[in-house]
Amino acid sequence: MFHDGGPFMGSMHWFWWIFWVVLVGVIVFYGWGRRGGQHGRPRETPHEVLLRRLASGEISTEEYEKRKGLLDRDAGAKP
Repeated sequence: MFHDGGPFMGSMHWFWWIFWVVLVGVIVFYGWGRRGGQHGRPRETPHEVLLRRLASGEISTEEYEKRKGLLDRDAGAKP
């Protein structure tokens, strides 16, 4: 009365399960990578971090100038 389709149909069943699991995995992986872990915000440069810390009062103007000078010196020394 019923034809089970032989061994090939059983293999197709598992193929579709694997296909959907891999497809969802790829979508999640690429979706996660695009956000960069910070919900799409670009990463701050060291100069921006330093300026933000000066603006919030975490560091003094003298400390800002000292650290900015070190960053500028290191940026110019790239090979």
